[in-house]
Amino acid sequence: MKFSVELSTQEETESFAASIAAVCSSLDSRLAIHLIGDLGAGKTTFSRGFIQALGYSGRVKSPTYTLVEPYDINGRAIFHFDLYRLADPEELEFVGIRDYGEGNSISLIEWPSKGEGFLPNPNICINIAFTDSGRLITIEGLDPVGEKVVQQLEEK
Repeated sequence: MKFSVELSTQEETESFAASIAAVCSSLDSRLAIHLIGDLGAGKTTFSRGFIQALGYSGRVKSPTYTLVEPYDINGRAIFHFDLYRLADPEELEFVGIRDYGEGNSISLIEWPSKGEGFLPNPNICINIAFTDSGRLITIEGLDPVGEKVVQQLEEK
């Protein structure tokens, strides 16, 4: 199940991410969200809007050099991964990838192809592509939990 929307501005991207965060926050399960797109497409902008919509008021930065930035928001663990600089997927073992994403956590994973074979299977895949007027964001539910998120977005 897929849902697409075309957005023109950074603010629209953050607002759309907030609408997805609202749906995801109501789910009582682990979520892995893969963010796919070219460099500069808006993956970190999306992540910032998502994390702030959950209630985080601090600065949301890209974890390009640290690989992961953890957040505890209202008792729920949120992990923002940026795997752009990952040289080998096996490096994820050294950062303890198996310790992330348990319980009722949400993982936002930029550049998931760089961690292939070591990441949890995604519930949701979000593709952000450049268009002439901005960005085209396509969200795809890849399992029953992800499909529930997409269905609720379509109903809004």
